Amino acid sequence: MASEAVIKLDETNFTTEIQNSTVPVLVDFWAEWCGPCRMLGPILDELATDQAGKVKIGKVNVDDSPNLSAQFNVRSIPMLIFFKDGVAKDTIVGVQSKDALAKRLAALG
Repeated sequence: MASEAVIKLDETNFTTEIQNSTVPVLVDFWAEWCGPCRMLGPILDELATDQAGKVKIGKVNVDDSPNLSAQFNVRSIPMLIFFKDGVAKDTIVGVQSKDALAKRLAALG
C-alpha cells in the first residue's frame, strides 16, 4: 500500500496537482498487475517521506486513468515522468534505485 506521502492521481486532480506544485513532481504510471511496478512502490514511498516538502510523488493507475496514460504516451510501465513548473522535463521507464530517482529530482531543482 502506498504511503500517505504519495498522492493518488487521476483525471480529476492531475492537472491541479502538477500545475500548482511549487516543487518538482515525480509521477509514476503503474498498475496492480505489474510486478516491476510493485517493486518500485516501496522505493517511491521512501523517497516521498525522505523528500517531503521538497518534491511531490504521485501515482497514476493506468487501468483507472486510461486518458492520462494516452495523454503521456505511456506504452510500458512503470513509467516515471518528472515535472517542473507543470511541464514534463524527463521520463524513465522501468525500476530505478532510490538514489537514481533522488538525483534526477535534485537536477530539476
